[in-house]
Formats: sequence, C-alpha cells, structure tokens
Amino acid sequence: MGTAHNKAEVGDIAKTVLMPGDPLRAKYIAETYLTEVKCFNSVRNMLGFTGKYNGKEISVMGSGMGMPSIGIYSYELYQFYNVESIIRIGSAGALHEDIDLKDLVFAQGACTDSRFAYQYELPGSFAPIADFSLLEKAVSEARALGTRFKVGNVVSSDIFYNVYPEAAKKWAGMGVLCVEMEAAALYMNAAKLHKKALAILSISDHILKGTELSPEERQTGFSEMMEIALKLA
Repeated sequence: MGTAHNKAEVGDIAKTVLMPGDPLRAKYIAETYLTEVKCFNSVRNMLGFTGKYNGKEISVMGSGMGMPSIGIYSYELYQFYNVESIIRIGSAGALHEDIDLKDLVFAQGACTDSRFAYQYELPGSFAPIADFSLLEKAVSEARALGTRFKVGNVVSSDIFYNVYPEAAKKWAGMGVLCVEMEAAALYMNAAKLHKKALAILSISDHILKGTELSPEERQTGFSEMMEIALKLA
C-alpha cells in the first residue's frame, strides 16, 4: 500500500532514486533521459517516475524544499519502498570566491542549523556524511567528463531569508563550500536506516558575489549534474 505522501506500490520504485528538489525537474529528467517511463506518484504534485537508463531501472522523484520535506520523502523511500540509494541533485549557493555558477559540489559532509538530529537522542552532535562509494564514483565520473567540481563540507540551512547577515560569512570561514537546504536530513535518514546517500549540488547563485541563474536555467540547465547522477545508478 502507498503512504500519505506517495501512492506507489512496493516494486514501483527502483533501488536507486535521483531526488531533485523541484518535481518539475524530476519530470524533465524522466522525459529527457529515461525510457519506458511510468509515473508512480502525483500526490501533492510531488512527481515521481520510474524508467530505464542504459537498460537499468532507475527512479526520479521530487523532494520539495527543506529538511522536513526531504526528511519525509527519503524516509518513506528507504523504509517502505526498499530503496537502497538516494542521490540528491539540487542547487546551492556558493560561499567561496573560487566557485562559479554551474560548478558542481559533492557534499562529503553536511553541517546544519537544524534540530533534525534531536530525535536520535545522541550524547553529542551528529556529523552527517555521504556514502563514500557513491562519492568516489561521482568524483571519477566528473573527472572523466572534465567537469569543474569541488568536494567538501556544505551547510543545510532551515533559513532561506536569514535576518542574520553574517551567517554565510561565518560558515565560509569554516571552509564550508556552499549552502543548501536538504542534504543533512537525507544523510541522517540514510545513516539511521543503514542506506546510501549522496548530494550532488550545482551552483545556482553566489552568496558573496550576488550572481544567480534564472529559474528556467535551474530547472533544465544542470545537465552535467544529472548525467553524473544517472551514471551512478
């Protein structure tokens, strides 16, 4: 049976799921890269599709914005649909001068200002990290393509319009490469449920330089990120 957020039946979803934040980006990926595509979810317009890429079954589904949203969808995929790997493919805001628009960042770790981890009742602060096997493959594919990329720490923030103007500079001062809103929750769900996760981020705006891509470029313009993620499946 489906869940309150996903009408798919067990077996409708592949072992590996690509997860952009925007459900329309999920639709674009399915229509552009996959064959034999079937839509398995449209509840709340959070579109999900399963198809084949180079003969192998793969799914793609939107996560929505923020840790609460990806926390729900990724948990259900792992726990109720037997998904083994989720690869987040999303946008991020750069925090360093040597990172440009459309560069890729592979999130080795994910700092956060969220209290998502309080549920685990740990006697300290949990450090969410990516699955190394997925990270290693992503780096190899990026090098083969000649893609500009960096590997390192990102920050998953609950706050888009932050009234504290120095927040970005503080994170940058600790070597954090970029800011986004989902990776930490995904990594924590994966750790708790003993699954695999990786966030591949394409720089859509630069926090310090004040530059940004258009909404249309964000939806359809991240081809290298999408192709690398598809090859990991």
